[in-house]
Amino acid sequence: MPANRNALIRYKTIDACLRNRYRKWTLEDLIEKVSEAMYEYEGMDKGISRRTIQADLQMMRSDKLGYFAPIVVVDKKYYTYEDPTYSITQIPLTELDLQRMNEAVEVLRQFKGFSHFQQLTDVIQKLEGHVYAAKHHQQTVIDFEKNENLRGLSFLETLYQAVVRQKAVSMTYQSFRAKEANQFTFHVWWLKEYKNRWFAVGVKNHLSEVLHLALDRIIECSIDEDKPFRANEHLQPEAFYQHVIGVTVSPNQRPRRVRLWVAAAHAPYLETKPLHSSQVTLERQQEGIVFELFVQLNFELEKEILGFGEIIKVLSPDALRKRIQQRLKEGAENYG
Repeated sequence: MPANRNALIRYKTIDACLRNRYRKWTLEDLIEKVSEAMYEYEGMDKGISRRTIQADLQMMRSDKLGYFAPIVVVDKKYYTYEDPTYSITQIPLTELDLQRMNEAVEVLRQFKGFSHFQQLTDVIQKLEGHVYAAKHHQQTVIDFEKNENLRGLSFLETLYQAVVRQKAVSMTYQSFRAKEANQFTFHVWWLKEYKNRWFAVGVKNHLSEVLHLALDRIIECSIDEDKPFRANEHLQPEAFYQHVIGVTVSPNQRPRRVRLWVAAAHAPYLETKPLHSSQVTLERQQEGIVFELFVQLNFELEKEILGFGEIIKVLSPDALRKRIQQRLKEGAENYG
């Protein structure tokens, strides 16, 4: 029997607690942790009942979901896994699972040589890694960064279908700055992922501004069969993001030449993983290396620079240099 999203959040939270053997977990502790998780991921502030957690523990112990979790009670009070290596995320695959994954790998592998399917390479490698690990009883060979508990992921399929079928969507959305949620018709042109956060990119009815709506701020979303779809007739994602880091694009802002000095000991990190495709090396000094980017000045650029702390320095343009200087000053003031 399949588990719904709320149940999966509870199971994964309980699993994380029971795998943490540096703490003893009472039933009340588990209730508290699960309640916190439900509020964080789903905005539920009612709390979780004792009966629900007890039922979850029984479900995890049973074969209904294939977990067979070895949950034991120590001293008639503390819950833990009898097997310290157990986790519900490491359930062995069945023969049918392996067969289906093998079939998927074989089908996807056929497209690896075609330019239109180059983006499938990561998916194919990940599937191959899981199949190999299951057959040879080893850890997965390739593991990609992910955040399965990110809010809003449940809307991804609806938005994907809206793009493919060219359908308008009825959306209820509340940005971080908005005091109240707004309901409107939205026309999704493509989906964008940046640092594990997903965005629906498109326009509202009768407006021309291209918006990036974060999926974790969507409250409700459904396809509206009655509203005509406003098709994307001129924008290509590759060209749209050509001169930006992240997703904040200003149509009226020209890209600027940004020069950064990076300390010699840390410069190889930027050489092997450039901040942007336009990055070039201008000068090599004994103390550091000067890089140049050709990008718009936006929030994500500032965040990347600030993330390097004291090992990086903005040389130009002056406006960005002063902006980073001010933000570092304000950050230092937070530490007294």
